[in-house]
Amino acid sequence: MSLLPNSRTEPDGSAVIRVLSYNIRSMRDDTDALARVIRACAPDLVLVQEAPRFFRWRKKLARLALASGLVVVTGGATTTGPAILCSLRASIERTEDVLLPRTPGLHRRGFATAVVRFAGTRLGVLSCHLSLQKDERYDQAGLLLDRLAGMGVEHAIAGGDLNERPEGPAFRRLADALRDCRATAPWGGEHTWTPADPYQRIDAVFATEGIEVLGCGVPAGHPGVTDADLRAATDHLPVLAALRVPAS
Repeated sequence: MSLLPNSRTEPDGSAVIRVLSYNIRSMRDDTDALARVIRACAPDLVLVQEAPRFFRWRKKLARLALASGLVVVTGGATTTGPAILCSLRASIERTEDVLLPRTPGLHRRGFATAVVRFAGTRLGVLSCHLSLQKDERYDQAGLLLDRLAGMGVEHAIAGGDLNERPEGPAFRRLADALRDCRATAPWGGEHTWTPADPYQRIDAVFATEGIEVLGCGVPAGHPGVTDADLRAATDHLPVLAALRVPAS
């Protein structure tokens, strides 16, 4: 297994960053294993799904960030699950938690969003967890694209648990407008669910045109990431992408 590029700043002000998307199942599993996986991936940004939402949720998310060598940017209960963590390499320009329209009888969804800077770059970031219901999921994919377009940035990334395979209509809607990082530059493993017997890809990272995808996939076999920790950490496998973001 080849190694992904390390994070770095290029002489022209562009930045190579690592982005991790991870459904952490409300930290109901082995949180030490979860932190070890995140730390081993050395991400600059973590797009979290199913962050803790109830009693002392802020402390739980902050504890995970600290154990992973990161800080909390935004999200959690305020978005009904999605959150963003980052390394100290990032400068936070602004954040916004977005609640999506509620469908009676279904769990309400939201987006965690931020605009961040790395060296000479400026990047929009969005973490999502789309609906289990097909029609609502498709509509939420459209809302995601609208949100990215309205962030006022040239370059943006989005990632999360789509609850749908690449051939599904919501996934295709995103992939038609954005670059599916795994399809663009395959690296590591493909399937993200379930850790014990992965058989489908329902988690993904997307990037706007202009961002160079250097590699993307499940970091099974990545240095420091063990199969035991991946199985113990949560019920999804993470997606790790290395991206080169042009200078603004």
